[in-house]
Amino acid sequence: MMRTEVAEMEPARAQRLDELYVRHHPWAVGLAFLLTGDRDEAADLAQEAFVRLAGRFQHLRNPDAFGAYLRRTIVNLHASSLRRRRLERLDAARRAARPAESAVQPDVAVRQDVWRALLELPPRQRAALVLRYYEDMSERDAAEALGCSLAALKSTTARAMQSLRDRVEVNDDA
Repeated sequence: MMRTEVAEMEPARAQRLDELYVRHHPWAVGLAFLLTGDRDEAADLAQEAFVRLAGRFQHLRNPDAFGAYLRRTIVNLHASSLRRRRLERLDAARRAARPAESAVQPDVAVRQDVWRALLELPPRQRAALVLRYYEDMSERDAAEALGCSLAALKSTTARAMQSLRDRVEVNDDA
């Protein structure tokens, strides 16, 4: 196609979309209102459906079935909105059910004891703990990074954790 043909097609496509909007907008808002029960939400839903279809108008299998595409888009957008709201309510309920985090300040002395104990560990044990818990790597990824087997990583991590517990407990008893 030559540039002039493409340039001539764009106004024609825009004109067609304008006609479809004028013809289908009242009906689309009505459908959306029946689904949502809210005029503002219905207007937003219909507008979003038009915007989505306008972006794909040239790819519609049957442009003459615009009304059917619009209806399906409105219903799908509404269903997505309902799912999103349900998930938001579930998340809010989960958050409300969790016990409130205590306002206790972290014990700086214990934190420093743990830091010192970590620095006293052999380099391989320290690396295993840092990769697993600070970098939040999986056991497999941490083992690969250290160049050892999964079993070796697990035992190194276990020894390092026990060593940390012993060192911090000794400091607490003193």
